[in-house]
Order: sequence, then C-alpha cells, then structure tokens
Amino acid sequence: MSDFSEAEQSGHISQHNAMAWDALVRQDAALTQPASDEEFANPLATVDPLGWLGNSLLGKHVLCLAAGGGRQSALYAAAGGKVTVVDVSQEMLARDREVAQERGLAIRALEGSMENLLMLTPGEFDVVIHPVSSCYLPKIQTIYDAVARVLRPGGLYVSQHKSPTSLQVPTSPEEHGYQLVEPYYRSGPLPAPTTPSRIRESGTLEFLHRWEELIGGMCRAGFTIEDLVEPYHADPSGDRGTFGHRSRYVAPYVRIKARRTVKNGPERKPLIELA
Repeated sequence: MSDFSEAEQSGHISQHNAMAWDALVRQDAALTQPASDEEFANPLATVDPLGWLGNSLLGKHVLCLAAGGGRQSALYAAAGGKVTVVDVSQEMLARDREVAQERGLAIRALEGSMENLLMLTPGEFDVVIHPVSSCYLPKIQTIYDAVARVLRPGGLYVSQHKSPTSLQVPTSPEEHGYQLVEPYYRSGPLPAPTTPSRIRESGTLEFLHRWEELIGGMCRAGFTIEDLVEPYHADPSGDRGTFGHRSRYVAPYVRIKARRTVKNGPERKPLIELA
C-alpha cells in the first residue's frame, strides 16, 4: 500500500475489514451473535457491570461505535438510550436492524468508519461506547479525534482495546510458554494468525497500538481518564493453550473510562525520535 496516500490506505484497510466482518457474519461467528434473552433481562447491568454509566441511560444519546452485530446497540436501546450504531460492515448492521425490529427498539444504524464520523453532528452524544475494534485501523489518534468531535463536553467515552502485549504474543504457547514474538515498535498490519482463536479475528487486518498511543492519544484528544481495568479472563484450571490459560499470563484487553473535558489536548512529540 506504499503507493497510496494515508487516507487511501485507511480506506483500503476499512474496506478489507468490512468484507472480513461480512464473511464472519455469514459464518455466524461468535462475535457476530445478537444479544440473548438473558442479557435483555437486565440490559444496563449486562453492558455496564462496573456502574460507570450511572443508574440510568434514559433519554441519553448513545453512540455505539464500530459495534454492529445486534448486541451492543440493542442492549443500550433496551436500557433507555437513544442509540446510533456505526459500523463498516453492512452484514453486522443488518443484524442490528433485525434485532431492533424483532424487539421493538428504535435504533439508527449507519455504515461508516470509526475514524470518519462526519455524518454525525458535533457534540451530538452524551455517551460513546466503543467495544474492541481500534485494532482494525493503523492510527488510533484519528479515532479519538473523531470521537472527541461528536461527544459533548462532559460526556463519557467507554472503550475497550486489545492490549499491546496480547498482540505481540502468539495465540498458542511455545515450549517455554507464551513469548513475545512481534516487535512493540512496528508498522503495518500484524501477520495473519495461523489458527482461529478468541484473540484474533479471521481475515481481518489488525494493528498494534502502543500504550502511549492508547492512553496518551486519548489525553491529547481532550479526554480525562477516570478509570482503567483489565477485564479478567484467566482460568486457573484451563488447559494449556486455551484462552483462559493464556489469559493467566497475558491480559487480553483493557477497558477505559474517559470524560470529554477540553476541546483539544496539547500536541506532543515523542520523547525519542525513531530512525
């Protein structure tokens, strides 16, 4: 992709991942499954087990970003939010529309990339929910800047990301355990996984974002971080090589609660310029 401009590269990546997720929907993959009846029994507790969003979403404008598939949008709408869901995958959005019709929910479903939200009004949302998906674009700062534009001052941004270390480590252990095999300072997409797993999505292009990009980039976009957790997936009794076993050694995700506090954060150059 070196012959393309940065914007063109991003467009090609988004198109590739849209096709990959369309294929995953047709395969009925796990991450494309709509919310279950059990989850709808208490939708707010399902989506917000930490209580970051308060006691009610009634009447709040909620953006579910890169969150198609009939789960996130439907649960937030069932919890009282006025929900818009944006996703690059037409097939994922079709599931949102299907679930909304089946359950009598009002959901606005829009096709688009998470780094380009110009179809949305500045300051339109009280809450932006962003499940794991930032790994599908090479520059996370563009996503944060887009979110900052559509979130009102004082609004909440709840996002979850694949941890950098998890993307450096293969899905299966070597002889001496789970080892770092991918460089931390790297460019370009990660190599395709050799076997399907809960860590990597088949057919997608994924990118590693360093901690300074994940956290510092959010601050520079005008957010104040209020909390950060690593969702617990470790299984002490899990068989070697399983998701639960691997999670004992490598936390797969990080979940961040941030508040939109200023228009733009200060621009900062890296402390060390890389050759």
